[in-house]
Amino acid sequence: MTTNNIYPNNFDQIELLGTKFHKVRVQELINFIVKSATIDKKTIVGNVNVRAMNFACEMPWYKEFINRSDLVFCDGFGVLLGAKICGCGVKSEHRMTCPDYIENLALACQRDNVSLYLLASKPGVVDKAIAKLKIVAPNLRIKGHHGYFHKSGVENQYIVNEINQFKPDVLYVGFGMPLQERWILDNFDHINAKVFLPLGACLDFYTGTVYRGPQWMTNRGLEWLSRLFTEPQRLWQRYFVGNPLFFYRLIKERFTKQVTKPKKKLSHY
Repeated sequence: MTTNNIYPNNFDQIELLGTKFHKVRVQELINFIVKSATIDKKTIVGNVNVRAMNFACEMPWYKEFINRSDLVFCDGFGVLLGAKICGCGVKSEHRMTCPDYIENLALACQRDNVSLYLLASKPGVVDKAIAKLKIVAPNLRIKGHHGYFHKSGVENQYIVNEINQFKPDVLYVGFGMPLQERWILDNFDHINAKVFLPLGACLDFYTGTVYRGPQWMTNRGLEWLSRLFTEPQRLWQRYFVGNPLFFYRLIKERFTKQVTKPKKKLSHY
């Protein structure tokens, strides 16, 4: 996996549990995506939340995917809180969620004649998302396909061919973690796209297919609570087990580093 390592040097890098992300703001992220789409190199823009951090601790290939991505932004309040606890100097503006900026991304793509392909969600969701985005950015070059297809074999090859015929500058992949990252790795060398953007359930939230919760909750990092009430059977383990596990790992790492830190020698006069 050879990617573009030019621009992220402008952003401070943070590492938690051996997994990196960058101190980047929304407009900086959009600018990076659009600029990367205009150069002749493949770029991966990853993102981390608590679930991603736990996956990285449990699956070496996933950690490598994140750490080799060209830019990684924070998409979870828990990760932001963990970074603050570790004294990393992050602010709320260093955490962002795709539904909040996807229209600004579409406008930037339209402005710079950057094409966008959406590969995500159940049948019908992509069509709704494209219709909404075309209202905001009517001249945007955009196409898409749902994400419910076999990720190998003939059906997968058909999707890859469809993408390659369109030759998107930006390929949005929304299958959920870690399936979307695995699919990007498996198909990276065969797809004619410049920017690979795994963004989970963004289109479900953007189109209202899945309820995010009221804005006052999402702005305060409580989106997980609203989602838990909406889908308790599917999400209870992710939040009630995953969140404490992440902070346990973080505290354990900090304690281990403090214990193993070499003591300063006393000066003798």
